[in-house]
Amino acid sequence: MNFRQIEILLAVADTGSTAAASRALNTSQPSVSLAIARCEEVFGQKLFIRIPGRGMELTPVGQHKVAQLRELEKQARWVLSGGEGTPEFLNLGVFSTLGPRYAPQLVRRFLDARPDAEVSILEGDLQTLFDWLSEGRIDMALLYDFGIPSDFVITPLMAAKPYALLPQGHRLAQQPSVRAEDLAQEPVILMNLPHSRGYFLSLLQNASVPVRVAHETGSIEMLRTMVANGFGVGLLATDLPDAPCYDGSTVIRVPLAGRPPQHQIALAHRGAALKRPITQAFIAFSETFFSPSS
Repeated sequence: MNFRQIEILLAVADTGSTAAASRALNTSQPSVSLAIARCEEVFGQKLFIRIPGRGMELTPVGQHKVAQLRELEKQARWVLSGGEGTPEFLNLGVFSTLGPRYAPQLVRRFLDARPDAEVSILEGDLQTLFDWLSEGRIDMALLYDFGIPSDFVITPLMAAKPYALLPQGHRLAQQPSVRAEDLAQEPVILMNLPHSRGYFLSLLQNASVPVRVAHETGSIEMLRTMVANGFGVGLLATDLPDAPCYDGSTVIRVPLAGRPPQHQIALAHRGAALKRPITQAFIAFSETFFSPSS
């Protein structure tokens, strides 16, 4: 088995199909199939299963081997590039609604402090991040700590308080806080990402009136702009600075009354990740970055 076959195997794992992998690597589809067959011959077990309509999915053995091969590929690239000592690389997954607010600045400051390090940022929803952690595609993930499987290690970083978003001139916009019961009487715009939707919906479902979901979106900025233009009220937990929406319209942020359930911004990783010095360094740096005094 050679490195080209490993590259093809990882491309199939990333894209989910032999056709997509062949396009990504500019090679023929039969060559991709042969490379997979060769890898499975070497390991003596099936690495993929074909599911009609869903493409190629990794078997449990395949997930384990792909995680190992990703590490091997990183080591090989480091050696071939002339690097010395232990490679300082980190694949960081970031939750799509949280990432733009914190990840670029966090990584930039970390790289300024550790110029020998290399960090790749991969963005996804919560379920995608969980899958990537399990497959070894990422070393850790910056996310909210709800719905996280018990086999991941969690490092809490900062509390995330949910709040309401209202259009300018709304009857509730001038109040110091707004009750869930009052919000539930309005048409609601929800984030519809896995786990996020259920969390925000749970903040309203204790009200005495049924929740009216007017629109759903996977984009924070779409939610903000729709609220600003009067399509409904919204809920968010990402601590965004007050600023005009993309179209220049204004949205009003109001705290939720009482003690709504809140979650932590956190780093999630597998226990084995702590064996790497760069992982330990990034966790320590993140704790300082998110501390109130920083």
